[in-house]
Amino acid sequence: MRRHFHKMHGLGNDFVIIDAREEPFEVTPHLARAIADRRTGVGCDQLIVLEPGETADLKMRIWNQDGGEVESCGNATRCVVQLTGASSIDSDGGMLKGEDLGAEVEVTLGEPRFGWEDIPLAYAMDTAALPMAWDGLEQPFALNVGNPHLVFFVPDARQVPLQEIGPDIENDPAFPERINVNVATNSRDRLELRTFERGAGETLACGTGACATAVAAIATKRAVSPVQVDMAGGSLTIAWEPGQPIRMRGSATHVFEGYLDLGTLA
Repeated sequence: MRRHFHKMHGLGNDFVIIDAREEPFEVTPHLARAIADRRTGVGCDQLIVLEPGETADLKMRIWNQDGGEVESCGNATRCVVQLTGASSIDSDGGMLKGEDLGAEVEVTLGEPRFGWEDIPLAYAMDTAALPMAWDGLEQPFALNVGNPHLVFFVPDARQVPLQEIGPDIENDPAFPERINVNVATNSRDRLELRTFERGAGETLACGTGACATAVAAIATKRAVSPVQVDMAGGSLTIAWEPGQPIRMRGSATHVFEGYLDLGTLA
């Protein structure tokens, strides 16, 4: 059996996108891992499946490289808006709005959530400065922007051994649904960011990570809105004011399309 797909990326954060609005597509953890494999599959950070929407133009479902299904992905949302023209997208992380502006796509996420139970944490803690530390990284800001994030502000994000320390933080028992890990260096008008995504590892860019980091920087008065977030794959512009949704603007790129031979991936 063959199935059509698109390969797209947002600032190097890459996706295999399958449109299942007319023909259902069943995903198992094994199949998601097989498609995402960069040697024997198509290769991607996340598999995206588009389904019919009940209260939106469509529903977006997301599987990470490890086969786990997750709630939200900002870079994928921009790609889906550009690919389909959808202006409203339902996801397990909440309702998303999008607008294709030509060279860039703007996506509006919901309001960030800061309660310990919203992230979620295993027990009540001060989410503005968690009383936790890992090998010199300490007191992160925790929040949920459709999926859970920690943000560490550090003198030089490039010097943090994120590949080594990321798995320990992601899988700490304090985070029952695991967590995305961000390390950022800030100035008033821009942030330099690296993100270790749960289930995928360090990626060239992370849209929700950029949103979470910008919100944390604005909330702690390290930056003012709008703020530019620079990542290895490129930059996003994030705007947020307390009590308001988050707005994210950046590029989305279509790379190629093709057909999956599902028999070889089973």
